[in-house]
Amino acid sequence: MGLTIGLVGLGRIGSFHASTLTALPDVDALVATDANPAAVDTTTARFPTVRAAPDADAVLASGVDAVVIASATPTHAELIEKAVAAGVPVFCEKPIALSVADSAEVVRRIGGSDVPVQIGYNRRFDPAMAAARAAVASGELGFITTVRSTTLDPAPPPPDYIAASGGIFRDCAVHDFDAVRWVLGDEVVEVYAAGGNQGDPIFTEVGDLDSASVLLTFASGTVGVVSVTRYNGRGYDCRLEVHGSTDSAVAGWDDGTPVRNMQPGIAFPTGTPHGFFMDRFADAYRAELTAFCDMVTHRTASPCTAQDALEVAFIAEAATRSAATGTPVRIEQIRAETSSAPTT
Repeated sequence: MGLTIGLVGLGRIGSFHASTLTALPDVDALVATDANPAAVDTTTARFPTVRAAPDADAVLASGVDAVVIASATPTHAELIEKAVAAGVPVFCEKPIALSVADSAEVVRRIGGSDVPVQIGYNRRFDPAMAAARAAVASGELGFITTVRSTTLDPAPPPPDYIAASGGIFRDCAVHDFDAVRWVLGDEVVEVYAAGGNQGDPIFTEVGDLDSASVLLTFASGTVGVVSVTRYNGRGYDCRLEVHGSTDSAVAGWDDGTPVRNMQPGIAFPTGTPHGFFMDRFADAYRAELTAFCDMVTHRTASPCTAQDALEVAFIAEAATRSAATGTPVRIEQIRAETSSAPTT
């Protein structure tokens, strides 16, 4: 008998997850809710195996085997804690919470539980990025000198999303931070970030940036370079490069890579440029939720823990502070401040 999965949140990513989950062989049914009743009606009409619940509490009380949290970020912390308290395995989209202090508090509160929690950093499930990680771990690249991660969105999200996002480092670059940390199996010790605004004034109005770069120093001495923007008119561009003393590897180069190759006589790439993260990472999202079902069914270890997400939050916080002050920020400083913060 298959799983019954709760789904909280039916916005852009929640609706996408509904489509993915209903197609997985391990899933028999969904119990879904959203603050917008119309979204629930649309989903239940589209998928016969989805039934509605009035709210998240009702979802958790309905006897679900696990829950997927895809609601607005401010709801994540409370819902994770409620699910863990109810003994329901959790998949939650990033981040755990908007602030690093709140994220750390959630990790502390659920730390003693054996209920599995998986945070949604989907790039870990991209086959090419997984292969890059394996190449690093095997030693075939030698010692790693540089890792570069790029996320270039084709256009900004809506203004209300920008205002509530927490900023480009916490909302967008976190995927790069998680990817480079995971691929290298190494920890960031220092962060230097800079950015600017040339597009919509909303970014300046809310204290955000529309484009930024981050220099990461890892404990091993490897240098990381993360580049992000909300304005990449040719399409959605996400790539990762790993350069070592004996070899180099790259993930994300395919016929849909949104670049114009100016080298004479070389046509690559020739395909339609990726338009959005959902088409670029459709297979990764499917693999991510398949891994979640495996974790629930077989009680295997979480492939991306709440502690992993907290480490990423430390990096994002350091990048945010660095861009604001123009100075490097040590991760140990953020960690120490968080550890000493009073609990609530």
